[in-house]
Amino acid sequence: MTADPEDIISVGDRLLRQHPDSFSGQFSKNKQMVTKMTNVGSIRLRNRIAGYITRKKVGP
Repeated sequence: MTADPEDIISVGDRLLRQHPDSFSGQFSKNKQMVTKMTNVGSIRLRNRIAGYITRKKVGP
């Protein structure tokens, strides 16, 4: 399954809005949380969402 960057951003932003305290600056923990909170079947897609969330939490 492929997803446009807009889809990754949309899902990532929605998860951050709904569960702001569930995510951190650690990619491995964010992967676990994305798995629990979504039904993403693709590991690559899960990793892209978790990576986006990690970058948002860590900042520039």
